[in-house]
Amino acid sequence: MDKMNEATNDKGSGRDLRLDLFRGLANWAIFLDHVPNNLVAWITARNYGFSDAAELFVFVSGFTVAFVYARMMRAKGFFTASVGVLGRVWQIYVAYILLFVFYVISIGYVAQRYGHAHLLDEFNIRRLIADPVEFIKHGLLLEYRPLNLDVLPLYIVLMAPFPPVLWLLTKVPNLTLAASLALYVVSRQLGWNLTGYPSGTWYFNPFAWQLLFVIGAWTAVADREMLQKRLRSAIVMPVCVGILLFSAVVTVAAHTGNEAMLPDAVRSFFVPNDKTNLAPYRIIHFLALAIVVSRLISKDAPALQWPVWRPIIVCGQQSLEVFCAGVFLAFVAYFAIDLVSEAFWFQLLVSIAGIAAMIGVAYFRQWVKASKSKPRKAG
Repeated sequence: MDKMNEATNDKGSGRDLRLDLFRGLANWAIFLDHVPNNLVAWITARNYGFSDAAELFVFVSGFTVAFVYARMMRAKGFFTASVGVLGRVWQIYVAYILLFVFYVISIGYVAQRYGHAHLLDEFNIRRLIADPVEFIKHGLLLEYRPLNLDVLPLYIVLMAPFPPVLWLLTKVPNLTLAASLALYVVSRQLGWNLTGYPSGTWYFNPFAWQLLFVIGAWTAVADREMLQKRLRSAIVMPVCVGILLFSAVVTVAAHTGNEAMLPDAVRSFFVPNDKTNLAPYRIIHFLALAIVVSRLISKDAPALQWPVWRPIIVCGQQSLEVFCAGVFLAFVAYFAIDLVSEAFWFQLLVSIAGIAAMIGVAYFRQWVKASKSKPRKAG
């Protein structure tokens, strides 16, 4: 059933643990970043570079889908692999709808029970309560989304049409990547995006974000030896480090309001950071970070087996469930901070409790899957 998790299994699947480690960290970062005014969120990567956890999730998703289903496509054919991809799309869609329902009901209940009507506006559900049938209909069609529920719809629209793209990647990978880049450029130039309901467009423009998804998939099917040879070039590492340092300076200056650190020309180009249309410098920063990390932490690094990393890795392996839990827990944390105390010690306590709950969800889900896979004894 769950081929995607088999691909991230560390017991001989061929995948390395770095993907799960950083996907788990991204889950934690998204939780912290989704809690408004949370000082603990200053430890996350978005405060020190152009890209953030969203880029990591999309890239890893593209890599994982291609890693699993390209092999299936070669072994069992296009149709079987397509059914597998669409089955995963259905799983994500069902998870999104369940999260949508619990999320909206929880926010509505808290807003009414505790007199926090401002939550209805902050989380974009006031109009849903006023006209539930129409808004739920558009929610099922992915056109209407409450606050912080943008990532899973993006995954769905990126993965649903992916089987023919994957077929092309297995035949002409470089040409397919070039076509993806062309779509990215044209969509940004012409302002293409999907429309939202009741107005506006998607926060994550799929026409732009598809490029990072395809880059991840291309990495999975490309000639690995040739790719590694090019990345080991003497100039690559210094350039990547330079990009990361420059990005850190610009981002910290923008977040802290230190205008003296940023010339007007730099500020006008990089601020505000265009996340919706996936600005080119976000892609460049993420790829530079990925190259540096892959060079510093090898696939077979003994440190990856240390028990201290295991909770993070499990969160990465059970990514869908942990992500959904993190989005829901972010609202719970925000409400707790708003209701009890905004002091840093309480923000830290709530943040730790939320991450602990996410770890609990990951281990529970892992246990459930392991229990299902065990053969039943006769009699």
